[in-house]
Amino acid sequence: MASDSHRFRVVVTDYDYVSFDEERTVLDPIGAELVLEHARAEDELIAVGRGADALLVQYGRITARVIDALDGCRAIVRYGVGVDQVNIPAATRRGIWVCNVPDYGTDEVSDHAVTLLLASARKLVPMANSVQAGHWDVNEFKPIGRLRGRTLGVIGLGRIGSLVAHKAQAFGLRVIASDPHRSTDYFAERDVESVVLDRLLAESDFVSVNAPLTDETRHLIGERALGLMKPSAILVNTARGGLVDGAALARALREGQIAGAALDVTEQEPIPSGDPLLGLVNCVLTPHAAWYSEEASRALKTMAAEEVARILQGQPPRCPVNQVA
Repeated sequence: MASDSHRFRVVVTDYDYVSFDEERTVLDPIGAELVLEHARAEDELIAVGRGADALLVQYGRITARVIDALDGCRAIVRYGVGVDQVNIPAATRRGIWVCNVPDYGTDEVSDHAVTLLLASARKLVPMANSVQAGHWDVNEFKPIGRLRGRTLGVIGLGRIGSLVAHKAQAFGLRVIASDPHRSTDYFAERDVESVVLDRLLAESDFVSVNAPLTDETRHLIGERALGLMKPSAILVNTARGGLVDGAALARALREGQIAGAALDVTEQEPIPSGDPLLGLVNCVLTPHAAWYSEEASRALKTMAAEEVARILQGQPPRCPVNQVA
């Protein structure tokens, strides 16, 4: 419940930010109190969420049980794009808007995806490590193929996938994509050929995963999909870890079923010690960093707070992922 001196109570359920200047710049003028918490467990989230008019969520899982304990909450806004950690049907039943910020870091994520593609294609990480270890021999890394003329398959041609395609085309890559939610004209405008997923996997030298994580897309890249890929293919994932079956991917990499993988996201984050993907020389891993730049971080925090402010003032949200009557 808001205090006597504030109209609204906005709870940040969990965070790793060092400053909330952006949020306060947006929320102070509407009389919103910003409450900072470090709640991840379900019972902790229930405790901090009681009396909140809105939640700002970074990593916490907002389950149906958490949502059912929210009295008077009007908005759950995710710091980021993915909202798979929020039980959207439960929120909708309770009349709570669920929103994300889908466009704060599209350049950063698409840049990171293309960087991972290039680094893997050129074997940059093992090559640099070899030189640091005192070796100077390009023959260790042969063969390396020419990039121009090869095929990139993009799974999910949304904001980020479209930018990945555009940037890859500048390197002379032919781009094909699979996205059942996009029209023929949409593909044509991007000079990208629309194909079914199986064909994309079979034809692509590089596969970039840029789809949302849903019940239908979980483990979209599993044993069967990996079996369709070329032995020389490289898989890039900057979307959600759950889109790829990590155990199946590790087996495929160990057995040479595909040539390599470059992942910014994993099924468990942080990736646990002993994960089969660790220690594989043909797997490049980065710590869910694709979204980050100083500019993107400031934009994300500002835009998330603006979404809260809109809803609390009775305005429609800019980026809802559900519909509330």
